[in-house]
Amino acid sequence: MDAGAQVVGILLAAGRGARFDPSARRLKLLEGPPQPDGSTTPMAVAAARALQAAVGHVVAVVRPDEGPGQARLRTLLAAQGCELVRCGPGVPEGTGSSIACGVRASAQAGGWIIALADMPYIRVDTIAAVHRALLQGAACAAPFHGGRRGHPVGFGAACGAQLAALAGDSGARAVLERHAPVRIDVDDPGVLADIDVPPDLLSVLSGE
Repeated sequence: MDAGAQVVGILLAAGRGARFDPSARRLKLLEGPPQPDGSTTPMAVAAARALQAAVGHVVAVVRPDEGPGQARLRTLLAAQGCELVRCGPGVPEGTGSSIACGVRASAQAGGWIIALADMPYIRVDTIAAVHRALLQGAACAAPFHGGRRGHPVGFGAACGAQLAALAGDSGARAVLERHAPVRIDVDDPGVLADIDVPPDLLSVLSGE
């Protein structure tokens, strides 16, 4: 990796969260999981803060439409210091498309750490460990907890063209098949804890 090139965090915040609220009246990413100190923070903001603390520059990929809560989400992420990127009209929805949008917007980066905005419990030191692996030359790196690969996943610059070509909802699976990630074992259940339905907001803190 080029010593002068910065690893960029890509926060995927363009999901609709239909399972969380099928009525679409509530935007999942604005919901606030309780923190250990009793405070509440929208999950997208909590995820952005952790990524930013570990990496520095964060590109947040958001929806191009004006659906419920989207303006507030953009305002909160911008206030956090994220660079906002909207996939243009006509771009297929999905994780792969969002990754491609974020990577193309930061094409000069020395690598990328791809994080999900609905995973607010990942520790900063876990993300920092993925960051270090990229700085040490890994083409790909990921945290593992209890033998299971979790998030966020880091990709070196060599993966840039493949990431930028992704589309649809398949995520970076094809890239991971070409570049087996360096395994980073962590004692951090947050790497497996995405928020799909309301009870998930409490599951990590309760140990379920």
